[in-house]
Amino acid sequence: MRPYHCFWLLFWAGQPHQSFLTPLSKRTSGFPEKEKVLVLSGNSRRDLHRSKRSWMWNQFFLLEEYTGTDYQYVGKLHSDQDKGDGSLKYILSGDGAGDLFIINENTGDIQATKRLDREEKPVYILRAQAINRRTGRPVEPESEFIIKIHDINDNEPMFTKDVYNASIPEMSDVGTFVVQVTATDADDPTYGNSAKVVYSILQGQPYFSVESETGIIRTALLNMDRENREQYQVVIQAKDMGGQMGGLSGTTTVNITLTDVNDNPPRFPQSTYQFRAPESTPPDSPVGRIKANDADVDENAEIEYSITEGDGYDMFGITTDKDTQEGIITVKKALDFENKNLYILKVEATNTHVDPRFLYLGPFKDSATVRIQVEDVDEPPVFSRPAYIMEVKEDVPINSVIGAVTAQDPDAAKNPVKYSVDRHTDMDRVFNINSGNGSIFTSKPLDRETLLWHNITVIAAEINNPKQSSRVPVFIKVLDVNDNAPEFAMFYETFVCENAKAEQLIQTLSAVDKDDSYSGHQFSFSLAPEAASSSNFTVQDNRDNTAGIFTRKNRYNRHEMSTYFLPVVISDNDYPIQSSTETVTIRVCACDHRGKMLSCNAEALIHPTGLSTGALIAILLCIIILLVTVVLFAALRRQRKKEPLIISKEDIRDNIVSYNDEGGGEEDTQAFDIGTLRNPEAIDDNKLRRDIVPETLFMPRRTATRDNTDVRDFINQRLKENDTDPAAPPYDSLATYAYEGNGSVAESLSSLESVTTDGDQDYDYLSDWGPRFKKLADMYGAMDSDKDS
Repeated sequence: MRPYHCFWLLFWAGQPHQSFLTPLSKRTSGFPEKEKVLVLSGNSRRDLHRSKRSWMWNQFFLLEEYTGTDYQYVGKLHSDQDKGDGSLKYILSGDGAGDLFIINENTGDIQATKRLDREEKPVYILRAQAINRRTGRPVEPESEFIIKIHDINDNEPMFTKDVYNASIPEMSDVGTFVVQVTATDADDPTYGNSAKVVYSILQGQPYFSVESETGIIRTALLNMDRENREQYQVVIQAKDMGGQMGGLSGTTTVNITLTDVNDNPPRFPQSTYQFRAPESTPPDSPVGRIKANDADVDENAEIEYSITEGDGYDMFGITTDKDTQEGIITVKKALDFENKNLYILKVEATNTHVDPRFLYLGPFKDSATVRIQVEDVDEPPVFSRPAYIMEVKEDVPINSVIGAVTAQDPDAAKNPVKYSVDRHTDMDRVFNINSGNGSIFTSKPLDRETLLWHNITVIAAEINNPKQSSRVPVFIKVLDVNDNAPEFAMFYETFVCENAKAEQLIQTLSAVDKDDSYSGHQFSFSLAPEAASSSNFTVQDNRDNTAGIFTRKNRYNRHEMSTYFLPVVISDNDYPIQSSTETVTIRVCACDHRGKMLSCNAEALIHPTGLSTGALIAILLCIIILLVTVVLFAALRRQRKKEPLIISKEDIRDNIVSYNDEGGGEEDTQAFDIGTLRNPEAIDDNKLRRDIVPETLFMPRRTATRDNTDVRDFINQRLKENDTDPAAPPYDSLATYAYEGNGSVAESLSSLESVTTDGDQDYDYLSDWGPRFKKLADMYGAMDSDKDS
């Protein structure tokens, strides 16, 4: 018996009974294998309740991926209780029992019904038992055995990724680690070499190599330059069976990118650049762009430009455009063609990120020469100063010159210049300027107290080309002169008590002056000369720009004099001296013993029960308002008693509007002529009256309507009167006379529509309507008689 076919494992429990495996000769699918027999052992006793009874078992081996047409034979079960008479029955349970594995219940032969794959399930655990076919009782206890699936090399190595991406810096040393690839084999690594993988490189030599056992890819060539080639595609193969012939293999692709290092210095494509710049180019304006090329990328290609030398070092500057890596040459100061028209600069381009490992390749910078030609343009006049500050006293006469500005044409032609004041900055035209020499003079009086600073703008333009102009601010300060007299800081109105004592202070005065004093104001106070001898008060100057008013006598009587007006003279100490006379109002009031004012009105003591002036005015206003209310009320009452216009008997509109009055019957002839309301066309021949029941039925005869000239003349007359009446209302006064409109049961009661018919109307039927219509019958009957006559 060969050891790789089976091995024996004995379990002993209870009484010792030997289990053994007897080989039988059998072949399956051409693979030589000895038949394995699993022998079950037991005693002749039928007692199945022994303490422990075991059988000796072994594990079976089965080859995966069986391709034969018959079932694959696994092995055979046999019990020592089997006498060969068919009384025992073998049963199988566990993994795949009855599906993958079946057993012949008579012989105990086990067979596999399907192809098995070790990669799906390498081990199957089953349980076997022999039972008495007649009683159904087991003759042996149930025990487990194992079926292991033998592996074959049916799986190729698989890489963990279909495509690997890696990068290394360019110019790397030989043997630099790039990336590690990994492949796995699903076959059994413990059985043969089916899962032993070996790596090899199929594409990518001589630049890269791979370690056969680890799959580590390393560089194999020195100084690989990204600028020459950036992308590499390497194909790696993994083969099982240790790489031997017949092994299965798989491949993967590794994309390797060389990253950039700063191994290339910047280089100018040309040694000299030339630009032109008009002299009118303002500062910070660009003149031109230059660029040094660098084969590197990203930060390794960043360049810093600088001007190292040249006669335009202080006139021009250069900056770097971070997006394009260009050097932008700009103007730092104003150019002047007449002063210098050519500048030569030396510009240097340097890498900002230098790698010390590659300094041996040379300096990472380059230089070029830049020539800038200044072009002449027609420039505006230039003032001698950027701004002018002038001072003038506020009392200078009109047309006094306060200063001058100067501007010249910087061009070689030296065109003459004229001056003017920008009136937007001098709306009041306080100043003017001499257009020829630029002298500024006053055109109106000045007042420092009104406006201290005047800020104007002076324009200088070429006479031959006025478009060439320039401006300059002129700040004019108005200097102060002592032209304002001091005055009280506030209006002073004070009081003195009747029981005041002499030399008693009743008020402190202070003054202000609109003028400016460089050494500080100093005011003096005194009584006016006309009041100095007769005044009841004195003014004492405190020498600190204040003064006090003192009483000159004891006791004052408000009944004799209730108010005093004290003139005070205030003077300053500037030149020329200015003074003013201010008045202090002093009222005499009754005070208590502590000097607190009680009353200052003399009439209050004489008429203690009298009313004040304010109260009298209020009472008078109330009386006036009451009278006005009464007058308005009476006027409204009178207006209501007037006869309204619509009741006037002279207005035909009133008769028409008030036609709903039934009147006094047929004997009432004072209202109006009912004939004017007759509309012959409104009568329908086929309709009867609805207000009375006629005695006899008759069909009215339709006659031609006559032309009612009276109504037409009446309307025309009224229309003319309304057109010429200035008091007429501003609207059309024509009314619809008792016409109810289409659909009315009574239809129209107006005779205005009778003008639309040419025939005469027969009114004989009115006599048949009874005594109530006799008046109408006589009226219209008379009209027909007049017409016939």
